[in-house]
Amino acid sequence: MKRLLFLLVLLAAESGAGLFASEFLVSTDWLAQNLNNPRVKIVEVSVNPGVYEQGHIPGAVNFRWHSDLVDPVVRDIAQPEDFADLLSRSGISPDDTVVIYGDTNNWFAAWGAWIFDIYGHRDFRLLDGGRNKWEAERRPLTTAPARPRRTTYRISGTNSELRARLQDVVAAAEGRSQAKIIDIRSADEYQGKVFAPAGVQELSIRAGHVPGAVNVPWGRAVNSDGTFKSPGELERLYRGVGVTGEDPVIVYCRIGERSSHTWFALSKILGYEVKNYDGSWTEYGNSVGVPITNVAGTVWGGK
Repeated sequence: MKRLLFLLVLLAAESGAGLFASEFLVSTDWLAQNLNNPRVKIVEVSVNPGVYEQGHIPGAVNFRWHSDLVDPVVRDIAQPEDFADLLSRSGISPDDTVVIYGDTNNWFAAWGAWIFDIYGHRDFRLLDGGRNKWEAERRPLTTAPARPRRTTYRISGTNSELRARLQDVVAAAEGRSQAKIIDIRSADEYQGKVFAPAGVQELSIRAGHVPGAVNVPWGRAVNSDGTFKSPGELERLYRGVGVTGEDPVIVYCRIGERSSHTWFALSKILGYEVKNYDGSWTEYGNSVGVPITNVAGTVWGGK
């Protein structure tokens, strides 16, 4: 059924990149027309602290990825009861349409969408092009904090099939599963020339990539304005590295946020079966006893 839906969307999309319809994407025009819709709730999930306070889409609440969307004790996403309380405090009900956006090409907005999906919220969508496109079009921003009316949000279940664990990735690397692995980091990270992008704090002991993983940097899935490429373009992009949707897919990056962007493209636009490995390279590259491919030879300490 998902493949049939994808083919229908594909046929309708070839008329122009960034203009296709998707039940999981909304345009800046659509959101501008629905700012006062009481059933549409807006959530900002930005990478950089303070961006929301400097100005945000009217009515948007602020989810801080490093505190609201993670467990404060163990390395994990927010626990179901904490996420339910966050949504309740944010005035979100299970039947609401939630539009998520953020800075830095929607990396953490997509991560937020992934968590919404894990916890079973039915109608969540990304703002195509994110905060950058909204600002570039000089659409309204406000510094007034949102004051939502509290709801009572209950989570009925958790979809663990959206999440890859270390053992899933090792099984694929060792040929014990049929999953295709996509490393969405930069070519230098993939080849082992660098351990991580410049200036980041989360590092690993080893450099390189998961054996068998193909490298499709996340940025190849978007247009110059940050909107997603059409389904046809995306299908050809991933088919070119052997990812056709016939086998399950695992995506990873460094800490799971950039890979969420590719998870969204593959899962919500193309309809493929995809898991996001949020442990990503900071877990895999620090694990004892797992295989690593390192083309550049930077095994220890960058030497």
